[in-house]
Amino acid sequence: MKALITGASSGLGRDFAIKLSQMGYDLVLVARDIDKLESLQDKLDNKVEVVAMDLSLKENVYKLYEKYKGQIDLLINNAGFGACGLFIKTDLDNELNMIDLNVNAYHILTKLFLKDFVSKNSGKILNVASSAAFEPGPLMATYYATKSYVYNLTMAIYEELRREKSKVKVSVLCPGPVDTNFNDRAKVKFNVKELSSDYVTSYTLKKLKRNKLIIIPGLKMKIGVFLTRFTPRKLLLKVIYNIQERKIK
Repeated sequence: MKALITGASSGLGRDFAIKLSQMGYDLVLVARDIDKLESLQDKLDNKVEVVAMDLSLKENVYKLYEKYKGQIDLLINNAGFGACGLFIKTDLDNELNMIDLNVNAYHILTKLFLKDFVSKNSGKILNVASSAAFEPGPLMATYYATKSYVYNLTMAIYEELRREKSKVKVSVLCPGPVDTNFNDRAKVKFNVKELSSDYVTSYTLKKLKRNKLIIIPGLKMKIGVFLTRFTPRKLLLKVIYNIQERKIK
């Protein structure tokens, strides 16, 4: 079995790589930082290929697929980042780069590898979204929107596969705050206890084995997501704004 993981140099991607290697997977690890990738490669026992690549560039995404098409059994779309601030003040180029990475790279890799998986009627895709996918995100508007895209895309693909009685499985991971370097790049500090990356990846792989569609680690986050369904949207907007404002401060 062979897994391809994007954003594999740190955080969730790194821990997914460690655990999948222990499970016997050969790996293709993709990120921009070659030093971190090679350091991780040295720690893993199975066959590991590393690819230093910026997936916010569309041509690189296609190159990655062309190199590994027909070889992958599990695709984990994990690369991404966030940014915080008033929408009229946040940097447009940074946001467009975020959309390229958080949305376009996911979309392209999901579509191309899914075609391969459907043709052989086997394979799994895990798209890493966020609890942000379930709600609007004032002060992190673009990030929340990208994760909503990933969530809804995965849900739609699931139903299409189900109706075709395909054995290909898709799942979407929607964690709350996780202790990774995401906070540093987004320049925020969470005011709630973060789950460890080790816990989130272990929990996710257990659910992935059971072909769970929506994976939400942590009881508190499950309850929070459930309650948002019944909260008036304008009230929810106010609550989220206040939460984000405290993150920035």
